[in-house]
Amino acid sequence: MAARTISPLNVVLMLCLITFWGSSFVVVKATLREGLTPIAIATFRFIVAGGLFAITLVINKSRNPEYAILVERKDFPRLLLLGLTGVTFFFVAQYTGIELAGASIAAILVCLISPILISVFSAWIFREYLMMKNVVGIGMAAVGTFIVIVGGTLSVQGNRADFLFGSLVLLLTPVLWAVYTLQGKRVLEKYDPFLVVAYVNILGGLCLIPFSLAEGSFHEAFTMNISEWSAIFYLAVTCSLVGYFIWFHVMKQAKASVTSSFMFAEPVITVLFATIFLNEHITILTVVGGFAVFAGVYLVTRRY
Repeated sequence: MAARTISPLNVVLMLCLITFWGSSFVVVKATLREGLTPIAIATFRFIVAGGLFAITLVINKSRNPEYAILVERKDFPRLLLLGLTGVTFFFVAQYTGIELAGASIAAILVCLISPILISVFSAWIFREYLMMKNVVGIGMAAVGTFIVIVGGTLSVQGNRADFLFGSLVLLLTPVLWAVYTLQGKRVLEKYDPFLVVAYVNILGGLCLIPFSLAEGSFHEAFTMNISEWSAIFYLAVTCSLVGYFIWFHVMKQAKASVTSSFMFAEPVITVLFATIFLNEHITILTVVGGFAVFAGVYLVTRRY
């Protein structure tokens, strides 16, 4: 009998994690309806998250004086790049896409296309050989993405041009995440993963401030209501701080492939929540396209 790869407790933790991350698309959409802009939501979320990460690092340092919280100067530009690609540009694009295309479409395009691009970029950069099943998977994912976007464009009740533009913006997020993931490999090999994520959140949040100032939304931090601040803290605490605690805790005890497989269920959580709380309607074409993308991801990421 094969050895257990993940404990029941870690299964529960991962289910909590995908619930946090899956529901975040819906929380963002609801907050956008309150009147905040995508840039404002991203800025306030990561200012709060960055502060929480900074406090956590200080606590870790006080409890363990040998815990290093500083990085070498030569690594700072790479960390800044990770902050830009993994937070600043990534979440501005994601939240803009959620506003224009909807939470369900965003989850499908953001969560399922990323593993495809990471595999493709890895093969290109590291000259890895793609097997036939990988090529077929990439093709299926591409067709599925086309079906999801076309199906959503045909069924949308509002401005179809906005939906199409939002979908195209969302397609930038897997590219940004692939760059973030591949560029972060070397840094993660050198430093504690949680330290790297802390720097990424702090730097990414700071880099968002100029965008918020430029659009004139930064002052809204002083006029936001309890509902809006509750959403910001939910995103910062559960999705950022607690979410990464869970991720790295489980990753240390279970296989990476097992842990990552839970992410495939994240769009399902989003679609369920969006249907219940946002009254988003999922068309048959979206379902078909989503399954095609999912099947493509499975073929690309399967190790045998």
